[in-house]
Amino acid sequence: MTTIFFSYSHADEDLRNRLDRHLAMLRHQGLVDTWHDRRITAGAPFDDAISENLERADIILLLVSSDFLSSEYCYAREMHRAMERHQEGTAVVIPVILRPCDWHPAPFGKLMGVPTDGKPVTSWPNHDEAFVDIARQVRRVVEERAAPQGAPAALPAPAAQRPAANPQPSTAAATLRSSNLRLRKEFTERDRDQFLHESFDRIASTFEGSLQALAERNDGIEGDFRRVDINTFTAIIYKGGKSVSQCCVRLGDFLGQGISYSNDANPRGNSFNESMTVQADQEALYFTTMGFTGSGQSRLSAEAAAEHLWSMLIRPLQ
Repeated sequence: MTTIFFSYSHADEDLRNRLDRHLAMLRHQGLVDTWHDRRITAGAPFDDAISENLERADIILLLVSSDFLSSEYCYAREMHRAMERHQEGTAVVIPVILRPCDWHPAPFGKLMGVPTDGKPVTSWPNHDEAFVDIARQVRRVVEERAAPQGAPAALPAPAAQRPAANPQPSTAAATLRSSNLRLRKEFTERDRDQFLHESFDRIASTFEGSLQALAERNDGIEGDFRRVDINTFTAIIYKGGKSVSQCCVRLGDFLGQGISYSNDANPRGNSFNESMTVQADQEALYFTTMGFTGSGQSRLSAEAAAEHLWSMLIRPLQ
Protein backbone atom coordinates (compact mmCIF):
# COMPACT_ATOMS: atom_id res chain seq x y z
CA MET A 1 0.00 0.00 0.00
CA THR A 2 1.23 3.48 -0.89
CA THR A 3 1.47 6.00 1.95
CA ILE A 4 0.64 9.62 1.15
CA PHE A 5 1.88 12.46 3.38
CA PHE A 6 0.21 15.88 3.36
CA SER A 7 2.56 18.82 3.94
CA TYR A 8 0.34 21.88 4.38
CA SER A 9 -0.36 25.08 6.30
CA HIS A 10 -3.21 24.93 8.79
CA ALA A 11 -4.63 27.98 6.99
CA ASP A 12 -5.46 25.55 4.17
CA GLU A 13 -6.98 22.85 6.36
CA ASP A 14 -10.38 23.06 4.70
CA LEU A 15 -8.86 22.57 1.25
CA ARG A 16 -6.75 19.69 2.58
CA ASN A 17 -9.84 18.01 3.98
CA ARG A 18 -11.61 18.32 0.64
CA LEU A 19 -8.64 16.84 -1.22
CA ASP A 20 -8.43 13.99 1.28
CA ARG A 21 -12.09 13.17 0.63
CA HIS A 22 -11.43 13.04 -3.11
CA LEU A 23 -8.74 10.42 -2.47
CA ALA A 24 -11.31 8.22 -0.69
CA MET A 25 -11.73 5.83 -3.64
CA LEU A 26 -8.01 5.05 -3.59
CA ARG A 27 -8.34 4.24 0.13
CA HIS A 28 -11.45 2.10 -0.45
CA GLN A 29 -9.49 0.11 -3.05
CA GLY A 30 -6.71 -0.48 -0.53
CA LEU A 31 -4.22 1.37 -2.70
CA VAL A 32 -3.26 4.23 -0.36
CA ASP A 33 -3.21 5.36 3.23
CA THR A 34 -3.12 9.12 3.84
CA TRP A 35 -1.48 10.89 6.77
CA HIS A 36 -1.44 14.45 8.09
CA ASP A 37 -0.65 16.00 11.46
CA ARG A 38 -4.27 15.98 12.63
CA ARG A 39 -3.86 12.22 13.02
CA ILE A 40 -1.34 12.72 15.81
CA THR A 41 -2.87 11.39 19.01
CA ALA A 42 -2.98 13.35 22.26
CA GLY A 43 0.28 13.15 24.18
CA ALA A 44 2.38 11.99 21.21
CA PRO A 45 5.58 13.97 20.41
CA PHE A 46 4.51 16.33 17.62
CA ASP A 47 7.83 16.75 15.78
CA ASP A 48 8.75 13.08 16.10
CA ALA A 49 5.42 11.95 14.67
CA ILE A 50 5.73 14.26 11.66
CA SER A 51 9.35 13.28 10.96
CA GLU A 52 8.58 9.58 11.26
CA ASN A 53 5.65 9.72 8.85
CA LEU A 54 7.50 12.00 6.44
CA GLU A 55 10.36 9.49 6.28
CA ARG A 56 8.16 6.50 5.53
CA ALA A 57 5.85 8.21 3.03
CA ASP A 58 5.91 7.02 -0.59
CA ILE A 59 4.21 10.12 -1.99
CA ILE A 60 4.50 13.59 -0.43
CA LEU A 61 1.88 16.15 -1.43
CA LEU A 62 3.03 19.74 -0.96
CA LEU A 63 -0.18 21.76 -0.61
CA VAL A 64 1.14 25.05 -1.96
CA SER A 65 -0.21 28.48 -1.06
CA SER A 66 1.20 31.76 0.21
CA ASP A 67 0.70 30.46 3.75
CA PHE A 68 2.64 27.29 2.92
CA LEU A 69 5.52 29.31 1.44
CA SER A 70 5.61 31.65 4.45
CA SER A 71 5.52 28.82 7.00
CA GLU A 72 8.98 28.15 8.41
CA TYR A 73 7.96 24.63 9.41
CA CYS A 74 6.39 23.67 6.08
CA TYR A 75 8.99 25.30 3.85
CA ALA A 76 12.27 24.96 5.71
CA ARG A 77 11.68 21.57 7.33
CA GLU A 78 9.05 19.44 5.61
CA MET A 79 9.56 20.68 2.05
CA HIS A 80 13.37 20.52 2.10
CA ARG A 81 13.39 16.98 3.50
CA ALA A 82 10.71 15.99 0.99
CA MET A 83 12.85 17.28 -1.89
CA GLU A 84 15.87 15.40 -0.56
CA ARG A 85 13.88 12.16 -0.61
CA HIS A 86 12.55 13.00 -4.08
CA GLN A 87 16.09 13.46 -5.40
CA GLU A 88 17.18 10.24 -3.71
CA GLY A 89 14.34 8.41 -5.45
CA THR A 90 12.86 7.17 -2.17
CA ALA A 91 9.66 9.21 -2.50
CA VAL A 92 7.69 11.17 -5.08
CA VAL A 93 6.95 14.84 -4.40
CA ILE A 94 3.85 16.32 -6.05
CA PRO A 95 3.20 20.07 -5.70
CA VAL A 96 -0.55 20.64 -5.31
CA ILE A 97 -1.23 24.30 -6.06
CA LEU A 98 -4.11 25.33 -3.82
CA ARG A 99 -4.05 29.10 -4.15
CA PRO A 100 -2.29 31.58 -6.46
CA CYS A 101 1.24 32.33 -5.25
CA ASP A 102 4.79 32.76 -6.56
CA TRP A 103 5.83 29.09 -6.28
CA HIS A 104 7.91 28.56 -9.43
CA PRO A 105 11.23 29.84 -7.93
CA ALA A 106 10.92 27.33 -5.05
CA PRO A 107 13.03 24.14 -5.06
CA PHE A 108 9.97 22.17 -6.22
CA GLY A 109 9.21 24.74 -8.94
CA LYS A 110 10.65 22.53 -11.69
CA LEU A 111 8.28 19.69 -10.88
CA MET A 112 4.98 19.35 -12.69
CA GLY A 113 2.33 20.78 -10.40
CA VAL A 114 -1.27 19.70 -10.17
CA PRO A 115 -4.07 20.42 -11.03
CA THR A 116 -3.39 20.41 -14.78
CA ASP A 117 -0.91 23.10 -15.86
CA GLY A 118 -0.44 24.11 -12.21
CA LYS A 119 -3.68 26.13 -12.24
CA PRO A 120 -4.54 26.79 -8.56
CA VAL A 121 -7.54 24.95 -7.16
CA THR A 122 -9.24 28.19 -6.09
CA SER A 123 -8.95 29.56 -9.65
CA TRP A 124 -11.18 26.80 -11.02
CA PRO A 125 -14.86 27.74 -11.37
CA ASN A 126 -15.74 24.41 -9.73
CA HIS A 127 -13.30 23.35 -7.02
CA ASP A 128 -14.50 19.75 -7.15
CA GLU A 129 -13.36 19.51 -10.77
CA ALA A 130 -9.90 20.61 -9.67
CA PHE A 131 -9.79 18.01 -6.89
CA VAL A 132 -10.95 15.26 -9.28
CA ASP A 133 -8.13 16.25 -11.64
CA ILE A 134 -5.63 16.01 -8.76
CA ALA A 135 -7.02 12.65 -7.59
CA ARG A 136 -6.68 11.18 -11.07
CA GLN A 137 -3.08 12.31 -11.39
CA VAL A 138 -2.24 10.97 -7.93
CA ARG A 139 -3.88 7.66 -8.94
CA ARG A 140 -1.63 7.53 -11.99
CA VAL A 141 1.49 7.87 -9.83
CA VAL A 142 0.20 5.28 -7.36
CA GLU A 143 -0.51 2.78 -10.14
CA GLU A 144 2.87 3.37 -11.78
CA ARG A 145 4.62 2.76 -8.48
CA ALA A 146 2.62 -0.42 -7.96
CA ALA A 147 3.45 -1.79 -11.41
CA PRO A 148 5.90 -4.71 -10.92
CA GLN A 149 8.16 -3.69 -13.79
CA GLY A 150 8.30 0.01 -12.96
CA ALA A 151 10.51 1.97 -10.64
CA PRO A 152 9.01 4.75 -8.48
CA ALA A 153 7.74 7.33 -10.95
CA ALA A 154 7.51 11.07 -10.43
CA LEU A 155 5.22 13.36 -12.30
CA PRO A 156 7.04 14.56 -15.44
CA ALA A 157 8.82 17.90 -15.38
CA PRO A 158 7.58 20.67 -17.68
CA ALA A 159 8.58 20.14 -21.32
CA ALA A 160 11.18 22.91 -21.26
CA GLN A 161 12.97 21.22 -18.34
CA ARG A 162 13.10 17.69 -19.77
CA PRO A 163 16.12 16.16 -21.52
CA ALA A 164 15.75 15.17 -25.15
CA ALA A 165 13.58 12.10 -25.58
CA ASN A 166 15.26 8.77 -26.16
CA PRO A 167 13.92 7.61 -29.54
CA GLN A 168 14.27 3.92 -28.69
CA PRO A 169 11.47 3.27 -26.11
CA SER A 170 8.18 4.32 -27.72
CA THR A 171 6.51 4.56 -24.30
CA ALA A 172 8.92 7.30 -23.21
CA ALA A 173 8.00 9.45 -26.22
CA ALA A 174 4.35 9.04 -25.39
CA THR A 175 4.82 10.88 -22.08
CA LEU A 176 5.98 14.10 -23.78
CA ARG A 177 3.37 16.80 -24.13
CA SER A 178 3.03 20.54 -24.50
CA SER A 179 2.02 22.67 -21.55
CA ASN A 180 -0.43 24.47 -23.84
CA LEU A 181 -3.49 22.21 -23.51
CA ARG A 182 -6.12 24.76 -22.63
CA LEU A 183 -9.33 24.67 -24.64
CA ARG A 184 -11.95 27.35 -25.03
CA LYS A 185 -14.72 26.87 -22.47
CA GLU A 186 -18.35 27.83 -22.76
CA PHE A 187 -20.08 28.69 -19.49
CA THR A 188 -23.83 28.29 -19.12
CA GLU A 189 -26.16 30.37 -16.97
CA ARG A 190 -26.18 27.43 -14.57
CA ASP A 191 -22.36 27.60 -14.32
CA ARG A 192 -22.50 31.32 -13.58
CA ASP A 193 -25.23 30.95 -10.97
CA GLN A 194 -23.40 28.11 -9.24
CA PHE A 195 -20.15 30.10 -9.18
CA LEU A 196 -22.01 33.11 -7.76
CA HIS A 197 -23.79 31.16 -5.02
CA GLU A 198 -20.73 29.14 -4.00
CA SER A 199 -18.65 32.33 -3.92
CA PHE A 200 -21.21 34.12 -1.72
CA ASP A 201 -21.16 31.22 0.76
CA ARG A 202 -17.35 31.32 0.77
CA ILE A 203 -17.37 35.07 1.42
CA ALA A 204 -19.79 34.58 4.32
CA SER A 205 -17.60 31.83 5.81
CA THR A 206 -14.50 34.03 5.41
CA PHE A 207 -16.15 36.91 7.28
CA GLU A 208 -17.41 34.66 10.08
CA GLY A 209 -14.03 33.00 10.59
CA SER A 210 -12.10 36.26 10.26
CA LEU A 211 -14.24 38.03 12.86
CA GLN A 212 -13.64 35.20 15.30
CA ALA A 213 -9.87 35.18 14.67
CA LEU A 214 -9.70 38.99 14.93
CA ALA A 215 -11.35 38.91 18.36
CA GLU A 216 -9.11 36.09 19.58
CA ARG A 217 -5.93 37.91 18.61
CA ASN A 218 -6.79 41.43 19.78
CA ASP A 219 -7.85 42.49 23.27
CA GLY A 220 -10.90 44.71 23.36
CA ILE A 221 -12.07 43.64 19.90
CA GLU A 222 -15.34 41.80 19.39
CA GLY A 223 -17.08 40.68 16.23
CA ASP A 224 -20.69 39.98 15.42
CA PHE A 225 -21.65 37.91 12.37
CA ARG A 226 -25.29 37.32 11.50
CA ARG A 227 -26.64 35.29 8.59
CA VAL A 228 -29.89 37.19 8.01
CA ASP A 229 -31.09 34.79 5.32
CA ILE A 230 -29.63 32.62 2.58
CA ASN A 231 -28.81 35.70 0.48
CA THR A 232 -27.75 38.22 3.15
CA PHE A 233 -25.33 38.52 6.07
CA THR A 234 -24.11 41.34 8.30
CA ALA A 235 -20.83 41.85 10.13
CA ILE A 236 -19.88 44.34 12.85
CA ILE A 237 -16.52 44.96 14.55
CA TYR A 238 -16.62 46.44 18.06
CA LYS A 239 -13.68 48.08 19.84
CA GLY A 240 -14.19 48.60 23.53
CA GLY A 241 -17.87 47.86 23.03
CA LYS A 242 -18.28 50.55 20.37
CA SER A 243 -19.03 49.76 16.72
CA VAL A 244 -16.07 50.88 14.61
CA SER A 245 -16.89 49.14 11.33
CA GLN A 246 -19.92 47.34 9.93
CA CYS A 247 -21.32 46.03 6.69
CA CYS A 248 -24.09 44.14 4.97
CA VAL A 249 -23.31 41.80 2.08
CA ARG A 250 -26.08 40.67 -0.25
CA LEU A 251 -26.43 38.24 -3.10
CA GLY A 252 -27.62 40.67 -5.77
CA ASP A 253 -26.82 44.27 -6.68
CA PHE A 254 -28.84 47.11 -8.19
CA LEU A 255 -29.33 45.00 -11.32
CA GLY A 256 -30.42 42.00 -9.27
CA GLN A 257 -27.23 40.07 -9.94
CA GLY A 258 -23.73 39.80 -8.54
CA ILE A 259 -22.78 40.60 -4.93
CA SER A 260 -23.16 43.97 -3.23
CA TYR A 261 -21.45 45.41 -0.14
CA SER A 262 -22.78 48.21 2.07
CA ASN A 263 -21.00 50.02 4.91
CA ASP A 264 -24.33 49.95 6.75
CA ALA A 265 -25.28 46.75 8.63
CA ASN A 266 -29.00 47.38 8.08
CA PRO A 267 -30.19 44.35 6.07
CA ARG A 268 -33.22 46.29 4.83
CA GLY A 269 -31.18 49.07 3.29
CA ASN A 270 -30.84 49.40 -0.45
CA SER A 271 -27.59 51.37 -0.75
CA PHE A 272 -24.20 49.84 -1.44
CA ASN A 273 -20.56 50.91 -1.53
CA GLU A 274 -19.18 48.12 -3.71
CA SER A 275 -20.60 45.72 -6.25
CA MET A 276 -19.13 42.67 -7.97
CA THR A 277 -20.45 40.95 -11.07
CA VAL A 278 -19.61 37.58 -12.58
CA GLN A 279 -17.66 37.64 -15.84
CA ALA A 280 -16.18 34.91 -18.01
CA ASP A 281 -13.39 34.53 -20.54
CA GLN A 282 -12.26 31.52 -22.53
CA GLU A 283 -10.86 29.80 -19.45
CA ALA A 284 -12.67 30.71 -16.25
CA LEU A 285 -15.40 32.53 -14.36
CA TYR A 286 -14.35 35.45 -12.16
CA PHE A 287 -15.55 38.65 -10.51
CA THR A 288 -15.11 42.24 -11.65
CA THR A 289 -15.67 45.04 -9.12
CA MET A 290 -17.36 48.34 -9.84
CA GLY A 291 -14.68 50.14 -7.81
CA PHE A 292 -16.90 52.73 -6.10
CA THR A 293 -14.34 53.02 -3.29
CA GLY A 294 -11.33 53.23 -5.58
CA SER A 295 -10.00 51.63 -8.72
CA GLY A 296 -11.98 48.65 -9.94
CA GLN A 297 -10.46 45.20 -9.87
CA SER A 298 -10.94 42.48 -12.43
CA ARG A 299 -10.45 38.72 -12.55
CA LEU A 300 -11.05 38.08 -8.86
CA SER A 301 -11.46 34.47 -7.77
CA ALA A 302 -13.98 33.68 -5.04
CA GLU A 303 -11.15 33.76 -2.51
CA ALA A 304 -9.83 37.10 -3.80
CA ALA A 305 -13.35 38.54 -3.79
CA ALA A 306 -13.73 37.55 -0.13
CA GLU A 307 -10.40 39.22 0.72
CA HIS A 308 -11.39 42.36 -1.20
CA LEU A 309 -14.64 42.78 0.74
CA TRP A 310 -13.06 41.85 4.09
CA SER A 311 -10.37 44.48 3.54
CA MET A 312 -13.14 47.08 3.25
CA LEU A 313 -14.57 46.06 6.63
CA ILE A 314 -11.24 45.97 8.50
CA ARG A 315 -9.75 49.08 6.86
CA PRO A 316 -11.05 51.55 9.52
CA LEU A 317 -9.04 49.62 12.16
CA GLN A 318 -5.84 49.66 10.13
